[in-house]
Amino acid sequence: MTAQAIPDGYAAGIPYLTVKDAAAAIAFYQRAFGAEEILRLPTPDGQIMHAELRIGAVNLMLSEEAPQWGALSPQTIGGSATTIMFYVADADAAVAQAESAGATVTMPVADQFWGDRSGALTDPFGHKWMISTHIEDVSAVEMQRRATAMFADNGPCSANPG
Repeated sequence: MTAQAIPDGYAAGIPYLTVKDAAAAIAFYQRAFGAEEILRLPTPDGQIMHAELRIGAVNLMLSEEAPQWGALSPQTIGGSATTIMFYVADADAAVAQAESAGATVTMPVADQFWGDRSGALTDPFGHKWMISTHIEDVSAVEMQRRATAMFADNGPCSANPG
């Protein structure tokens, strides 16, 4: 029997999160983002060694932190260098729902120069999220023009104070 290289229902790239207290993280993602739990594989002691969720059309995998395997959570390493981005029909409502579930808004929802209405947040487990609704198709040339204008008005990006 031959298996498909990419299983049905899975994208070629899937975020895989490491968290402290995977069961609580799953419950949070269900409240905050309406996540559907697809699979949960517990270890004999009840830890979650692997779980699969779906948020809208986005597949997501996660596991409990396991230092012995080099699987460390953002809480252990002092933050995350990665942001998970997904599109929803109403970014304002989705960010408000996540905030009411316990996420911290790090960028209020606003119209962005690249054609999305987006907001950013950090979940209680240290993972960063960007939630967007696409509101305008913007060409690469126009996007660059808008970015140049934004930096001219606002100075250097705060993430690169250089």
